[in-house]
Amino acid sequence: MRKLVLTLFALSVTAGCAVKHDPPVTDEAVARSAYRYDGPPELTLFTMVSNSTGSGAHSALMINGSQRVIFDPAGSFRDKAIVARDDVVYNVTPYVEDVYTRFHARKTYHVVVQRLQVSPEVAEQALQLAQGYGEVPDAMCAQSTSAILSQLPGLNVRRTMFPNALSAQFGEVPTVSTRSLYEYDDEDRFKALREYDPVKAASAS
Repeated sequence: MRKLVLTLFALSVTAGCAVKHDPPVTDEAVARSAYRYDGPPELTLFTMVSNSTGSGAHSALMINGSQRVIFDPAGSFRDKAIVARDDVVYNVTPYVEDVYTRFHARKTYHVVVQRLQVSPEVAEQALQLAQGYGEVPDAMCAQSTSAILSQLPGLNVRRTMFPNALSAQFGEVPTVSTRSLYEYDDEDRFKALREYDPVKAASAS
């Protein structure tokens, strides 16, 4: 069992499920970074999957409520130009969403994207749970994401440590749409962050 845990931890760190301790972000910075997407209230589960083994390596949840954020627990999608506090990434414009998925999709991993439209009340509950969760320890991305989803009405999601198991559960919810994003660029996922454009990130288009 100890060997299994260590293996899962190593996979998680490789794929991006590792805590990055950012400098404190002020309430003012968070407020300035609130972005309201004009799409329907929605939950989007991202699952990063190894192309060689099929193992799930990271889970994250994009929430479109009164604002759109990505709950990126123990994630490494961090940069001085990205506003993130307690593993919640703010200002998730379409550009930021695109960079986030391209950051994770490369020749070694693909991203399973599962979208579910929900009521405004459920989206807002998910947003509040994500904002109140706090910083997530290493390799606990699926556990923390499933902990949030398990509290939402109508989903019937159970807590799990495994990203693929969480994806399978979420996929059983009626009306969930699923697609997989493959890219075969450089294994260095941080290339996407080095090319990150704050001006584009600030745009709602």
